Amino acid sequence: MAEIAKIRPHLWFARGAREAAEFYVSIFPDSRIDATMTIPAETPSGPVGTVEQVEFTLAGQQFIALAAGELDPFNHAISFLVRCEDQAEVDRYWEALLDGGEAERCGWLRDRHGVSWQIVPRQLDELMADPDREKAARVVSAMLGMVKLDVAGLERAAAGG
Repeated sequence: MAEIAKIRPHLWFARGAREAAEFYVSIFPDSRIDATMTIPAETPSGPVGTVEQVEFTLAGQQFIALAAGELDPFNHAISFLVRCEDQAEVDRYWEALLDGGEAERCGWLRDRHGVSWQIVPRQLDELMADPDREKAARVVSAMLGMVKLDVAGLERAAAGG
C-alpha cells in the first residue's frame, strides 16, 4: 500500500477542483491525478453528486482539492513557493501558472483559480543570506522593484550595479 503523507495541503474551490488539479499537474513534473469522487450524500455544500474531491500529486507532494461551493476565497496568507534552478525555470513556471491569472510583485502571482504562487530562483536566498548585509539589502531592494524575478538583475544588484 502506498504511503499517505501525514500533512497534505487541502484546497477548497468554489467549483472546478478537477480543472484546477489538471492545470497544475500539466505544469509540474512528477505530477498526476490520483483519484476523483463526488461525495455520495447531501452535505451543507450541496446535494448528492455536486461536491467533488480530487486527490492529486504535484511535484511529488500529495494534495486534495475540493469543489464545494463558496466558502472563503484564497488569499496571500497561504501560497506555494516554487524554487527554481535558473531563469529558464523561473520563466517556464511563471508563464504556465500566470496563464489566465494575475502577476503581482516580488515574484508572486495569482493563478486563474485564485491560488497564490511565489516563483523564486534559488539564487535569491543565497544572495539575501550574503554576510555582506549591504549587498543583501541591494538584492532585496532590487527584488521589491520586480514583478517576475530576474536572476541577472538580482546578481547585478548584488554586485553593486
